Amino acid sequence: MSDFPELKNDLFLRALKGETVTRPPVWMMRQAGRYLPEYMELRKKYTFFERVETPELAAEITIQPIDIVGPDAAILFSDILVIPQAMDFKVTMNPGEGPRLPKPITTPEQALALTVPDVEDRLHYIIEAVTLTRKELNGRVPLIGFAGAPWTIFCYLIEGRGSKDFSLAKRFYYEHPEAAKHVLSVITETTIRYLQAKIKAGSQAIQVFDSWSGLLSPEDFNEIAFPYLKKISESITEVPVILFAKGSWYALEGLMQRTNASALSVDWTISPEYARQATGNNITLQGNFDPSRLLTPIPELKRMVTRMIDRFGKDKYIVNLGHGILPHIPVAHAKAFVEAVKEYESK
Repeated sequence: MSDFPELKNDLFLRALKGETVTRPPVWMMRQAGRYLPEYMELRKKYTFFERVETPELAAEITIQPIDIVGPDAAILFSDILVIPQAMDFKVTMNPGEGPRLPKPITTPEQALALTVPDVEDRLHYIIEAVTLTRKELNGRVPLIGFAGAPWTIFCYLIEGRGSKDFSLAKRFYYEHPEAAKHVLSVITETTIRYLQAKIKAGSQAIQVFDSWSGLLSPEDFNEIAFPYLKKISESITEVPVILFAKGSWYALEGLMQRTNASALSVDWTISPEYARQATGNNITLQGNFDPSRLLTPIPELKRMVTRMIDRFGKDKYIVNLGHGILPHIPVAHAKAFVEAVKEYESK
């Protein structure tokens, strides 16, 4: 790690530690990608997985928003479905249809046969991309590594595609609980090894995305999602961990009290006041601007961001969206979102 340039902007890491800051840090989920014209040029030349699997391209894409929009942290350009790929599941990403796993798990026998792969071998290109990106960032901002949460990955392994309710994944769990728990345990162990390899390669913080946890009842969340998020957070001790259980507003208190997370990310369906009350102001919160609201005229957009910071409070807070930035957001509006946070210092 000593081979990397000294970090010049540590605001993001200080907020994760709960330190007093003059303004909160800001970054955006999915900030590396599809709303940027520079990214769209690369998209014309290379397939999605060529971009993910080529360290030089992944590094270039990760750094694009740092140059263009100016957030306080970079997040490695990659995908949560590299974990299924490491487990020998084919994943396709064809334009207009989203991710697909042509041969998902359909029987308990298939589920029980799943084993933990050699992550450093199977995903070596991501590990190389982390080190390359960290060097090319030259200490400008910290680098975040990420993974999908076990329940979210489980949904794709069973369903084979996105879904409004992931009813097949739920049914599989209810009908074959032992087989399902085996799959979740294998995903968890694979994810821990993957994230540890990313940290060793240079990631300075980790975010775990449970994109589909909001489809679970509070009881099912506690049984199906929570134990694995807890285990991941407790296994990653070298750098701060951010947990994002999207839609699981009811889980904030438990995630704060019973995991080793440094921060919790919240979506836009939760008020800042509720999030603070649920967590007793005892943990850093991240969020939670509605990505669609970035389409608001810029003067009003900036006022809304300022108001959001006032409501969360500047300390123990990371300004972000409530989910990933949308493809049709004008770059000027993304810049205005970041600028509003940077201007907060003087208010």
